[in-house]
Amino acid sequence: MKIYTRGGDKGLTSLLNGRRIPKHDIRIEAYGTVDELIAFCGLIRDSYSNKYYNDLIVEIQDNLMTVASMLANDKRNDKLNLPVITEDDILKLEAEIDKIDEILPPLRSFILPGGNTAVSACHIARTICRRAERRITKLSEENSTDPLILKYINRLSDFLFVLSRLISKDLDIEEITWTPSL
Repeated sequence: MKIYTRGGDKGLTSLLNGRRIPKHDIRIEAYGTVDELIAFCGLIRDSYSNKYYNDLIVEIQDNLMTVASMLANDKRNDKLNLPVITEDDILKLEAEIDKIDEILPPLRSFILPGGNTAVSACHIARTICRRAERRITKLSEENSTDPLILKYINRLSDFLFVLSRLISKDLDIEEITWTPSL
């Protein structure tokens, strides 16, 4: 398989069914943002040496590839055999959030991101996740999308937040809270 095809040289790209659309289309924005999120999840793995959570992040990256493929399918050809996000994927994230949240100190203020590369990577991934959520919401207004996609992305941003706090706790990094200057 060649890396370059020259097919995008005029600002168009292909969906999974072969239909060509502009690269600025909201569908491309949505799954392109998910692709960016996948890359930042890799940075979390590279920055944090915890096998359990690194394995979980690989699973999340796999799920995000599923999300991207679901978004890249405009359903004009449902003969494609694609993986899907399930309610179990969401429940797993919720269970992880609850497990982490039990060992964290209560949150009483906003936290300023930083203190360690892995912590910052989690926060960057969280904000990219929120942007993906906004893009997917916009796409959902114009086209039919599986509601589990949005639910998974929403829960993932919560997971990335609590993971950033867990990493801070594990590495004994002080969380700097935001104190508004009035």
